[in-house]
Amino acid sequence: MQDKMNFEDLYALLKSNANPERAAEMSAYMRNLFPFFGIPAPLRKRLFADCLKAAPKGTPIDWEFVRTCFSAVGRELQYAAIYYLQSKKKLLSVDDLPCLRELITTKSWWDTIDDMHTLVGAAALESPEGREILLAWSLDGDMWLRRAAIICQIGRKKKTDAGLLAAVIKNQFGQREFFINKAVGWSLREYSKTDKEWVREFIADSADSLAPLSVREASKYL
Repeated sequence: MQDKMNFEDLYALLKSNANPERAAEMSAYMRNLFPFFGIPAPLRKRLFADCLKAAPKGTPIDWEFVRTCFSAVGRELQYAAIYYLQSKKKLLSVDDLPCLRELITTKSWWDTIDDMHTLVGAAALESPEGREILLAWSLDGDMWLRRAAIICQIGRKKKTDAGLLAAVIKNQFGQREFFINKAVGWSLREYSKTDKEWVREFIADSADSLAPLSVREASKYL
C-alpha cells in the first residue's frame, strides 16, 4: 500500500474523464474564475472514492497532497482535496486551523468555502482556543474567513454554541457584502430548525442591525 496520497494518479484520472464542453459551462457558472476538467458531481465523487480506496488507512493527514491539489489547475482538484479531508475529519484539531485558513484564502469562492464548513467546525469547536480563533476570523479582512466562521456550526443542531454564533454574527453587523449577509441568514435559518425561539429573539433584538437579506433567510422556518 502507498504511504501517501498520489496526486499524479488523481490528476491522470481526472484528465482522462475531462469534458471540454462541460468544462466551459462549469467555468462560466463560476464566473470564469477557475478552469474545470468538466466532470459532473456524481462522476467526480465516484472517481474521488476510487482514489481513496488506495489511500493509507489510519495515517496522519497528508497536507502535502492537499496543498498540491489547491495549487494545481483544475477546480475539481480543489474539490478532491476537500473530499479527502472530509474522509479524515475525525483527525482534525485546533492545530490544523492554520492549514485550513491557508485553504480558505487560496482560490477562494463560495463552492470550496461552503464545502469546508464542517472541517472548520471539527477543528475549532472542541476547544476554547479554537473558538477564540473563530472569533478572530469573524473580524478578519478576508470575507471568506468571516464566512467560514459564520457557517461552521451549520448542522451541529443541539451541539451549536449559540453564544459563539451570536458573537460571530454580531461582528458582521453593518456589512453590505452579499456572501456575508447570506451566510448570516443561512446559519440562523439552520439553527432555527433546532431552536426557533432563540432565533426569533435574536432577530427581534437585532432588527436594526441585521441586513434585510439575513432576516429573510433566517425567517424561512419561523
